[in-house]
Amino acid sequence: MQKSLKAADLFVKCLEVEGVKYIFGIPGEENLAVLEAIRRSKIKFIITKHEQAAAFMAATVGRLTGVPGVALSTLGPGATNLLTGIAYANLGGMPMLAITGQKPIRKVKQGKFQLIDVVRLMEPVTKFSGTIESGERVQTMVRQAFKIAEYERPGAVHLELPEDIMEEKVSGKPIISEKIRRPAGDKKAILKAVEAIENAKSPMVLISAGANRKLIRKQLKAFLGKTGIPFATTQMGKGVEDESSELYIGTTALSKGDYIHKALEKSDVVIVIGHDVSEKPPVILTPERHKVIHINFYPSEINEVYIPTLEVIGDISNSLWQITNAITTQKNWDFKYFFKIKKALQKNIEKYSESLKFPLLPERIVADLRKAMPKDGILSLDNGMYKIWIARNYPAYEQNSVLLDNALATMGAGIPSGIATKILFPDKKVLIVTGDGGFMMSSAEIETAKRLGLDLTILILNDSGFGMIRWHQEVMHLPNFAMRFGNPDFKLLAKSFGTSGTDIKKAKDFLPTIKKCLNLKGVHIINCPINYSMTSEALGKGLQKELSKI
Repeated sequence: MQKSLKAADLFVKCLEVEGVKYIFGIPGEENLAVLEAIRRSKIKFIITKHEQAAAFMAATVGRLTGVPGVALSTLGPGATNLLTGIAYANLGGMPMLAITGQKPIRKVKQGKFQLIDVVRLMEPVTKFSGTIESGERVQTMVRQAFKIAEYERPGAVHLELPEDIMEEKVSGKPIISEKIRRPAGDKKAILKAVEAIENAKSPMVLISAGANRKLIRKQLKAFLGKTGIPFATTQMGKGVEDESSELYIGTTALSKGDYIHKALEKSDVVIVIGHDVSEKPPVILTPERHKVIHINFYPSEINEVYIPTLEVIGDISNSLWQITNAITTQKNWDFKYFFKIKKALQKNIEKYSESLKFPLLPERIVADLRKAMPKDGILSLDNGMYKIWIARNYPAYEQNSVLLDNALATMGAGIPSGIATKILFPDKKVLIVTGDGGFMMSSAEIETAKRLGLDLTILILNDSGFGMIRWHQEVMHLPNFAMRFGNPDFKLLAKSFGTSGTDIKKAKDFLPTIKKCLNLKGVHIINCPINYSMTSEALGKGLQKELSKI
């Protein structure tokens, strides 16, 4: 066959076949051939202000669609800027492909200018990292990269594209893949799990990050509906099942000592669906404390806080379907303590939800956010103290309606993640919640949102410092040191971007402002002072006193 196609063109055609609709990033001279191929393709290239934001956006696309999102950068500093976003995707189980340019590998006459070993740099934070060293390898390497990114456990992959290789003339065409069928759970393992559940006194379900897949929800709902077993979620398991359910007990937002942890401690059989070792451990689950049933696509990784008693490995939906069909006995289960815990937790959540205290208490903010957001509205969270309050107090009614990161837990991801979410779901209300620290790390992307014509509301919870770290500093009885900083006038900053800005000055103004901004066109920035001064009491000694009464 005559070679008539540039490797760069074949590369982009392969991306199209894989279902790529967007590429986020900042180009460089080394990938201009690829950029030209993208221009002629159906793929939309979205320029970001920073490569890290591009990687956050690509990771979010992978998270919400299951198809790896794609981020592109040049070599050297462009590649190093991608790293945090790539680690965010890999630890969070989000499929994504990072593409970096590289100088010609056959003839280069620029010494070591901008040259670092990008492939080796990416290896610790990806599932696969490699260089396309020949135009004839384009289609096989792209297919393999996507397969690795998508398959259990999903994560990040990296391909380096040398400038001269992308100019090569090649033959061939993209590889069309067939959907991979995951194996079903072993029948003996299923029957052992059923026996353990039926013989339990107080079983409980814990829904974790790995359960957050589209096809799992139906079978999970059927299992819970038939058995009536109460469930809790980890932070990244929020919304897998509707949290308005009477069976929902709560979310393990804190590391230990909250109401939901007490409920899990009383459970003799904990059914863990989709456990992910990269998520911050919600509770210690070992045979000394419980019988732990691990239901997941892949075997568990044993560590000091997670040691399953038995494992059901295979497609989670199929495993749940088999278990649901096989379970017959329910008469000996006792859930009274769990529902006492739920009632007490709800009372605690409501304690300050109407407070007029200003700056606003986090409990009031979360309660008003739930009132303002429609059932299918999406919160995109950055990382800070407020994330714990939202995970704990905000019920998620739809899958992926609370996007948070409890794996890398990096600041700066909230705004890029929200932008990507709005691109994918232009008809849904998307609200970005960020602290002032995280906002300043990604504030340049406001121009990206404005340029794309997105309707977005960005809520800045402003305490002029690092609230989460300050809380831990207080818990350790250390003085307030290295936690405070200054901020710009956020209202004026919003105006400089051609967007609108609002300062919240009274507690009663918060809810109507959120509702108004969610229904307006364009980008709107709300600066809301937040008061974390009661956090240590609310989540510390005061909480333990309340728990002792149950």
